[in-house]
Parts: sequence; C-alpha cells; structure tokens
Amino acid sequence: MSEESKPVDSQATAEAVKETLAEAQNAAESSHDEDEGEAEPSSGAPTAAKSKKKKSKKAKLKAALTGSQVSSSSSSEPQLSAGQLQQVLQANPALKSELETLGGDQKKIEEMMRKLKASDLLTGMAVGGKNQKDMASHTFWKTQPVPKFEERAQGGIEEGPIKIIDPKTVPKEPAPLPTGYEWVTMDLTDENELSEVHELLSGHYVEDDEAMFRFRYSASFFDWALKSPGWRKEWHVGVRTSSSRRLVAFISGIPVDLRVRDKVLKCSEINFLCVHKKLRQKRLTPVLIKEITRRCYVVGIYQAIYTVGIILPTPVSTCRYFHRSLDWEKLYDVGFSPLPPGSTKQRQVARFALPSETTTHGLRPMAAKDIDSVLDLQNRFLDRMQMAQVYTREEIEHWLLHKEDSKSERVVWTFVVEDPESKKISDFFSFYYLPSTVIGSKKHDLVRAAYLFYYATETAFGDDQKAYKKRLNTLVKDALILAKKENFDVFNALTLMDNPLFLEEQRFGAGDGQLHFYLFNYRANPIPGGVDVRNAADEKSMGGIGVVML
Repeated sequence: MSEESKPVDSQATAEAVKETLAEAQNAAESSHDEDEGEAEPSSGAPTAAKSKKKKSKKAKLKAALTGSQVSSSSSSEPQLSAGQLQQVLQANPALKSELETLGGDQKKIEEMMRKLKASDLLTGMAVGGKNQKDMASHTFWKTQPVPKFEERAQGGIEEGPIKIIDPKTVPKEPAPLPTGYEWVTMDLTDENELSEVHELLSGHYVEDDEAMFRFRYSASFFDWALKSPGWRKEWHVGVRTSSSRRLVAFISGIPVDLRVRDKVLKCSEINFLCVHKKLRQKRLTPVLIKEITRRCYVVGIYQAIYTVGIILPTPVSTCRYFHRSLDWEKLYDVGFSPLPPGSTKQRQVARFALPSETTTHGLRPMAAKDIDSVLDLQNRFLDRMQMAQVYTREEIEHWLLHKEDSKSERVVWTFVVEDPESKKISDFFSFYYLPSTVIGSKKHDLVRAAYLFYYATETAFGDDQKAYKKRLNTLVKDALILAKKENFDVFNALTLMDNPLFLEEQRFGAGDGQLHFYLFNYRANPIPGGVDVRNAADEKSMGGIGVVML
C-alpha cells in the first residue's frame, strides 16, 4: 500500500514561493474563519504559484500548514484556527466522521485535533484525491488493533503490542464475500497467475490525483517484490468473480524481521492492496485487510508494517517524496515537471545536466562475492535508524544482487565501492526500476523512474558529519549518472534514512505527496521521517526511518 507524487521544482521557483507565503500570511492574519471551503493539498512550487491568483481559501490554509501563522504561545509548532481546521476536515471526510464518534462535540474535536502536532496535519491530512477512496474508512480502523489519533495527542506512550492474540480464537476459514465473488490463493510460480496480478495492478493500482500517471509494474518486478526469502504462497490473496473467474482484487504480504528501536518483531510487510475500479463500492478493501490479517495470525505473525499515501489511524512516521529530473525535457512534455516562472526549457535542461562519468574510485557493480560484506555494512548502517529491517544473507542476495544470466527484465541495480588495496567494500548504493504509464500523452507512453533503494558507507560511523555528507553526495551523484546511462527519466527518493543530506545539493525537487508508515497491532511513539514542521527536508529529523518499502 503505497503512493507516489508528481515532482515539483521548488528551488527554481523559490521567489514565487516566498511571495505566495507572504500573501498567505497576510491573508491568514487578517481573517481566520471566513471563506471556509474544501481544502487543497499543499503541493509545493507549482501550486504555490497558481495560488497567487486565488488567495482566500488556499492561501489561508497554506499559511497555517506551512507555519506562516503561529499561535500566541511560545510553542514553535504552527496552529490551525477553527476555520482552517474545518477545511482540513472537509478535505478528509472519513477522518471527520471518525472524530465525530468521539462524542460529536465540535469544540472537543477541535481541542483534540489542536493537541496533535501541526506537522501531523501538514504531512497528509489535507491530501485528498482518487486514491483516498481506495482505503477503508476510519470507522473500520476503529475495530482494528491500531493506535488511535487521541493517543498521539496525549504524549509519550508505552511501546508494545496493542492486542495479545489467542491462536485458538483465530478463524480457520475466511469471512464470506459478497455473492458472486470468492477467495483465491494466487500461485505466483504460475506464469498465468503472475500475469493476472500484473494486469490487475497495472490497470487499477496507484495513480496520481490528476489521473496522468499510473504505476506500470512488470512481471519481473512482482517476482522480485513478492517472492523474497521465506515468502508464503498463502499471503498472496486474491478475489475472483465466480462467473468469469476474473481477478478483481489482491493483497499481499512478505515476512520481515523489523526492529522498532530496541525490539525486533516478526512481521508481515503488507503491500499491493488493489481493488478493480468498478468494484470499489463493494467495500472489498476492509475484507481484504481482515483476510490477510487472519492468514498472518494463523501462522503466528501478529504485527505488520504498511505504507499509505493518505492518513489513517495512526502513522508512526511520515516521509516526503523528492524527485530529481534526469530527462527534464521529456518530463515537461508529459506534464511531470513544470517550467518554472522566469526560466526557459534550455536553462532547465542545462540545470539538470550530469557528467558522463562517475568519480568514485573503485566503484563497480555488485557481485556474488560481495554479499557478506554488503550484509555487514547494511545492518551496521541501519542500526543507526530507529526503525529498520534486520537483514539475512539470503535477503541481501535477493533484494540487491542482479543475476546477469537472468532472462527477465532487470529490476534492481546495486554498486559497491571496493578499496583497491585492502579489497574491502567501503560503500554501496542501489536503486530499482518502476515505470509509470503516461495517460493521455500523444508523445510518450512511459516514464522510466528509478527509486533510490538502500545504501551505506563507512564514513557514516565517524564523527565528521561534513565528511559523511560530502561522501554521501558523491555517491548519490554517481547513482544519478549511472541511472541516466540506463535511460531513466527521473530519480525518486523519500526523506527517510539520511537522504536530507543530499536532496538539495543534488537538485531533487520536493514532491506534492507524502508516504505514511503504519504498524499494525503495535504501539510506538512517533519516529522522525526526515521533514520538519513545515514539511521541508530536515537534517535534524534524520535517523528515524530505515525501511524502504516498494
């Protein structure tokens, strides 16, 4: 369950953003409660430039969400007025409905919401769109062992399982489906069934709010993503129509050892929840979630991690998407990247130009002989994060090593840095391939996107932060050069791990979407996601999330 966003070029339109925020601050200070209407998401530079012409509703909300309006108290957290809060609730009807179940007292609801950090509101509660309807309602989540919104408002909590599951109470059979539909377990070793999953997700999974782009998964990608070491066939759950036998819904899980601070949990990583567009009114989403939960419980796995692009109860962390143009002209042609005010196409192409060769000595593709060294470096590096997967040798081989003799489409690229004298591996980085279909473009039908995966470097363990930042920027720049050589159009990254150290210098633009991390049946205090209260990449908020989910 994940979602991406379109890129925006915030650096190139900095002056426009400053002007807009100044106008937004004036509007917010002059009136808090008038012109209440449906809120629009804060999406960076292009939206900011447009909002110069439409001040009232969007400008006031932007002022609140970007911190232009602060409370009269000494707190540095921006606060929402009653009117602006109502805008956020109107943009999230499921959230509003959930809050009203607390008693229906509007003042109490507003009081509780204000206790939540404004950064929580900023990083997703104003995000709406098509994909919001694909997830279960907040009423459903009230029945599930997940943290409640009000717990975040109460301060620190004791971490641990929310509900102790008695194996004897776990149903042996799935809940009945609506008439005309039936449960199936997908066999992804069968090429036909793998193709069915590929077809369903390619046509009906995550797309941007303007319906311009949609993930285009390959069969090779699913073979990689859903068959990691220890994978279980029964965790590939489908729904078919009884008459045509057509696959109309899917959800999956893979096993992971997840460390949350000092505790390692046996978890399932839940992903690829998808319901055919024509069947979303059938309320299959909560039924799918209950069934994958039941199947995990049956084998003694009682916790899970998942990500969603919208707010549910209750994120443990939130990261923001950033995008680096590799072929700016193509991205402009398909509507992926804007032309910033005052710039030209030629200047944008020149701005995102890259050298033809890498600069790191000893850089080469990862080989089988590197698995043990990469495993050691990876786990030591991730030990620095508050939440991260603990990897085995088999998992490193599966996730990072491309088999050169493979006939299937390549999915992952990993490069290591080997010291020429000691032959030790001092660094590595990786990225994977997930293209997007361009909907409605006559010139291009595909955007080739590279996603930053895992990386690690020995310089991270020293005391010299400047040296580490310099090394990381060098490695990422080389990753961009290599991705460009592989004909990628854009390079995407989140604000997780230590990514804020290189985003600005390597000319990544802030996207208009967030990715929220959730833990099922586990209560944890908030974990930093690399953004500050104004939703900007923040080096002071690093070291929280060390999990890269597909």
